[in-house]
Amino acid sequence: MSQIGRPPCDDAVIAAGRPATGCPPAAKPWVLAAAIIGSSMAFVDGTVVNVALPAIQRELDATAFQAQWVVESYALFLAALLLVGGSMGDRFGRRKVFALGVALFAGASVGCALAGSVQQLIAARAVQGVGGALLVPGSLALISANFNEKERGKAIGTWSGFSGITAAVGPVIGGFLVDHYSWIWAFLVNVPLALLVLAITAWHVPESHGGEADAPLDWLGALLATLALGGVVYAFIEAPSQGWGASAVLAALVVGAAAGIAFVAWEIGQERRARSPMLPLSFFRSSDFSGANLLTLLLYAALGGGLYFFPLNLIQVQGYSATAAGGALLPFILILFALSRWTGQLADQVGARLPLVVGPAVAAVGFALFAVPGTGASYWTGFFPAVVVLGLGMAITIAPLTTTVMNAVGTDAAGVASGVNNAVSRVAAVLAIAVFGLLMARAFGARLDAGLRQLDAPPEVVQFLSGQRARLAEAALPPGMDGAAADALREQIRAAYVSGFRWIMLASAALALLSALAAWLLIGKKADAGGGQGAS
Repeated sequence: MSQIGRPPCDDAVIAAGRPATGCPPAAKPWVLAAAIIGSSMAFVDGTVVNVALPAIQRELDATAFQAQWVVESYALFLAALLLVGGSMGDRFGRRKVFALGVALFAGASVGCALAGSVQQLIAARAVQGVGGALLVPGSLALISANFNEKERGKAIGTWSGFSGITAAVGPVIGGFLVDHYSWIWAFLVNVPLALLVLAITAWHVPESHGGEADAPLDWLGALLATLALGGVVYAFIEAPSQGWGASAVLAALVVGAAAGIAFVAWEIGQERRARSPMLPLSFFRSSDFSGANLLTLLLYAALGGGLYFFPLNLIQVQGYSATAAGGALLPFILILFALSRWTGQLADQVGARLPLVVGPAVAAVGFALFAVPGTGASYWTGFFPAVVVLGLGMAITIAPLTTTVMNAVGTDAAGVASGVNNAVSRVAAVLAIAVFGLLMARAFGARLDAGLRQLDAPPEVVQFLSGQRARLAEAALPPGMDGAAADALREQIRAAYVSGFRWIMLASAALALLSALAAWLLIGKKADAGGGQGAS
């Protein structure tokens, strides 16, 4: 699942928001309800779609790479537009932009459910990502705008508690809908929730604006960020099927790289002109801020990229139902929820650096444990230990990471810094899913070739499967093949997927270890001159 557990610094975005605007006491429970339900819509959608992917791939006759686009098209626009979406709320009104995001998200959800082809579904998911970029920061801003500093602690606790419940039950409910009805209900379930949120917002949520409501929006920065991410993601997803020498792949790489360079140059220029850049690069003068974001990039790449393939393994290889796959990471969520307060206290006692080294190192062990089970593995002996260890590692990491990001810059900039770190975690998952898809394709192909040689498969079987490789574990068998020969071929396909899955989990473990190294080398060091203070 590409989005497991809330991204880092969600709580910090709320806590460091602009002062409250004088919301009537009677409206505050409604504001909190709108924020909880709204953010839960986006969160559940991000987790449920992965559980529904095997059914989507099968019913829409999609390749594994097209299935990647179903996730990536949403995540790409959400990650690239998240920061400008928050600025739009400050500029045009938080209630108005939040409601627009909810409506757009719901409309796109209907489009997803009505999609008759995988291409239509991918397009609808992209629109859903745009809605999410307005909805997600808007839901956080509603709490900070309508609860003063003394009230925010309780409001954040309530919001976090319900988010934990949503994280636990959402994928299970989604899996149940897929198993007993259809994958389209993974999208249609958003519609009644959206209507409820829109009604609450219209009748009970007061309008508010940010302190810099007249600041120009960084539209060019958002466009360049989208082009940079989109170009790189397109190249890595399409390279396995088109080849690196394909003109479309090479063009995408060039566009992505050029847009990335132009984005950095533009943001530097914006900051020099004091024009409220989307990404204030001066924050990175602080070694703590740089280290925290490098850790986030590496660790959340491992988490988002690695766990994207986990439910696919469970459903397509291990034979789990969508409901069981949705519940497989339930221990992970419960560990995060149960230990979050303790790990926050631990960081206060020993400082952030030690937990930020130990936590990712423990997570690396968890990722490595995912690489142990083969085909036909039991959940309790094969995957459960990995889920528990990974959950423990992430629980140790998240609270100190949030504290480090907030403390790395001046108080006035803490909200912006938290938003940047939140966006980095989402960008990391977008990039990792694309890169890991390439790794999966290569490992799958190499292992399948070896398996076919082991079976001494006839040339016509080899030729048929060469056209099925893009479907990975969903590869079809040659027409008319059954019995022992079919069982042996299916086992080789499953083993090929497990081989790719193992490489991905070992790569995730390596990324987690590198994130621990980043914390060791960068966090807790004296900031460079002009670092945190200059960022504020």
